[in-house]
Amino acid sequence: MTSKLESNARYAEELKRILGLRREPVAVKLVREEEDYPEGYVVPEGQLSHCQAVSRASKGECLKVPFESHNCHVGSAVLGMVQAPEKIISGEFHASIGIHDGPEAAARMIADRLVIPYKTKGEIICPLAKVSFDPDVVVFEDMPERIYWFVALMTAEKGNRAEFSTAPFQCVCEDSTTIPIMTGRPNISLGCYGCRKRTDMRPDEMAIGVPYDMIPGFVERLAKYEEGVFKKAKRD
Repeated sequence: MTSKLESNARYAEELKRILGLRREPVAVKLVREEEDYPEGYVVPEGQLSHCQAVSRASKGECLKVPFESHNCHVGSAVLGMVQAPEKIISGEFHASIGIHDGPEAAARMIADRLVIPYKTKGEIICPLAKVSFDPDVVVFEDMPERIYWFVALMTAEKGNRAEFSTAPFQCVCEDSTTIPIMTGRPNISLGCYGCRKRTDMRPDEMAIGVPYDMIPGFVERLAKYEEGVFKKAKRD
């Protein structure tokens, strides 16, 4: 019988090979307050943000990130670990960056967020190929052509149009993690001010978060694309 680790390693390898991904697909598991952490994962030295942890995992690291190791309460709040500080809720913090016209506009962005409704105490962030459990979501960061094919995968069966939610902030914590968990659907983000400032996300990269339970079907369909439409498509 194939183990969960073997299955996840195969999914990751097929996704990377067929799509031509630059980075590792990243598994994210939020750990509820009453749950135990999966064993074998190391807490990083110092503090980091959710987007920084995902960036490091996309290059091969496996990280156990309890709330105490988070240095971005914008991200940890949307992931269910803590209440957002008043400066964030009021819009004062984001308005000070200079993207929004004022605190009211920034506060509206925060008020419209999706937030994990249950209490979490941390997360495991690791390449999908290295995890032996079912993560909540798999995050991909890559060029638009690679991310495009997830839209094809999403709409192949029913022919529906895909809709996404994003904002100038919270690309990885909200757009690519919380929204897919809360809606059960993949969500694309163009990137954000924070992740582009704090990680090595390239100017030509964007992100998508895919609920883990959709990954096996996507991999199966990608095998068909490889022998079919990929031979017709312009892919560089």
